[in-house]
Amino acid sequence: MPKYLYTALDLQNKKQSGELDARDDDDLRRLLRAQSLIPTKYSVIEDKQARYRMKSVEVGEFCRQLSSMLSSGITIVRTMEILKERDFAPRLKKVYDKMHRDVLMGYTLSEAMRLQNKTFPELLMNMIASGEASGQLERVADKMAFHYEKEHRLNARAKSAMTYPLILLIVTFGAVMLLFLFVLPNLFDMFEGMDLPGLTQFMINMSEFMQGYWYLVIIAVLVIIFAFQLLLANGKVRYQFDRLKLKLPIIGKLLKIIYTARFSRTLSSLYSSGIPMLRALEITATIVNNMYIAEQFVDVIMNVRNGESLAGSIGSVDGFDRKLTTTIMIGEETGRLDAMLESTAEAFDYEAEIALDKLVQLIQPVMIVVMAGIIGTVMISVFMPMMDLYNNVSA
Repeated sequence: MPKYLYTALDLQNKKQSGELDARDDDDLRRLLRAQSLIPTKYSVIEDKQARYRMKSVEVGEFCRQLSSMLSSGITIVRTMEILKERDFAPRLKKVYDKMHRDVLMGYTLSEAMRLQNKTFPELLMNMIASGEASGQLERVADKMAFHYEKEHRLNARAKSAMTYPLILLIVTFGAVMLLFLFVLPNLFDMFEGMDLPGLTQFMINMSEFMQGYWYLVIIAVLVIIFAFQLLLANGKVRYQFDRLKLKLPIIGKLLKIIYTARFSRTLSSLYSSGIPMLRALEITATIVNNMYIAEQFVDVIMNVRNGESLAGSIGSVDGFDRKLTTTIMIGEETGRLDAMLESTAEAFDYEAEIALDKLVQLIQPVMIVVMAGIIGTVMISVFMPMMDLYNNVSA
């Protein structure tokens, strides 16, 4: 919610000023009237703090506690009061404190969540609104707790898959810097005046450059990393990058399984909660986390709106495992689409975990080979002139 700076008069006609969070101008005036204040001047001030987006583990914990307390007969107001008193991080406590105030003012839980400046995922807010409308908020909260707990486990596996290669990359860079700055200069002194192989001469030149400008090398690496992240922020570049990932051998197939698991799990949760299919597809397209796939959903939604089957529309998407189309087709033909989506989500979740394990097994040896290749090349450049020197001495 925007933060307002206001000036108001109390019942004694005394001027008061302060700051207050309100949904809009009307909401601000209502809040001030509740405090017996008459606003005379107010304006929106920018919130300098970045908006807080809850992590999947925090969302899962929120849903789990919400489900638990609702099943125990605790009201929403009391639930938010308990949550805001828990030992959370300050920014998260602030979110719960605002939500507690909003539900006290009469907002529903889903409305209070939407007032938190996109702190909660769009998927969750839609699901909570659906649960409120159907009177099944407790069941929806339990389902979403399971959804986000599984998403957290999958994300943790993905991060774990990338941690080891990243460590190897840093170690390789450190080892190369150590060789060029401290080890090789002492060895290359022995080769002074010799006719050196091209590889050795190249390594000598690199070593001399790094000794004089080692800080430029580090700056260049950091600039490349920053430039890469900046490029990915561009929509066109991100689109092509996400498309390229799916075309890579082996890795592309594993990523398709992960995206399919994420899509089917999200669509299953939305559709089984009574959200219309078109709206469910719109929300799910943003959850997949691949711009190349998300862009194709414009045509998918249009085709479904025009009467084409869901299976046929999804089948045209480049980026999903083909088994998804078959299971959706069976669900449509049998009239049990929600059940088929749920079973498909379970199956692909399991396959996604297996895919991540395979990804780790694939990346680790590749990084070791790269590291060994770099260091091995440096060592060969040293041994080549040493062998020549040994042969000359023997002759």
